[in-house]
Amino acid sequence: MTDRLQITKNWLPRYTGMSLDNFGDYILLTNFRHYVDKFAEMFSCDIQGVNNPMQAATNSGGLTIINFGIGSANAATIMDLLSAIQPKGVLFLGKCGGLKKSTEIGHFILPNAAIRGEGTSNDYFPAEVPALPSFKLHKFVSEKILEYGHDYRTGVVYSTNRRIWEHDRAFLEKLKKMTSIGIDMETATIFIVGHYNVIARGALLLVSDVPLTPEGVKTEESDLQVTKKWADSHLKIGIDAMTEIGEKGEKIKHFMY
Repeated sequence: MTDRLQITKNWLPRYTGMSLDNFGDYILLTNFRHYVDKFAEMFSCDIQGVNNPMQAATNSGGLTIINFGIGSANAATIMDLLSAIQPKGVLFLGKCGGLKKSTEIGHFILPNAAIRGEGTSNDYFPAEVPALPSFKLHKFVSEKILEYGHDYRTGVVYSTNRRIWEHDRAFLEKLKKMTSIGIDMETATIFIVGHYNVIARGALLLVSDVPLTPEGVKTEESDLQVTKKWADSHLKIGIDAMTEIGEKGEKIKHFMY
């Protein structure tokens, strides 16, 4: 195989265990297997790829959810593979660390942009190209958040390849100087690789910890509490937004220069 589309059409089912014709037009991406489990339970649909690197499920309405794993490299991989089906929209449901006093655990963030600290995105566009979501997709998601009675924050998030950095005082000071609202590992990559593959994309992030303070660093216990309190709302907002955007949302256009 030498053609890129030929490769992605072969590899997307190989990674997810799902045939191409079972993918929907709109996609939810997540790092969490339990989001896929909950989705399958809600819609009584089968989970594909149980023993594959990624798991996926599609409901009867044509909405697909994929657990692609953790990190920037995996985010780039799934956004490349999704070019095989050219979805109409992709929304990432992830968690992030809050970096502002106004950003507390349980808050939602709709990023205006992401700083490309992960490095993976440099293989797709020069460093000067900003990592941006599709505005019309985010506009629709924001309306759904408010319908559910939640508040949300907007701002720039910092994406990094580093998973263990909370002990690094120099890195923490760097984050403060960048004035980012949150930090994660995937958002910048999803935005950039989505742009590269002409895929409308967005991210709805749930603040799961506040790592600028020692007592705010995520632990297994604290993460379980966040999941218990807010994960269902996180998933339901994503489901409603991506289910209804095709019917009620403005048409999303993608411009390349």
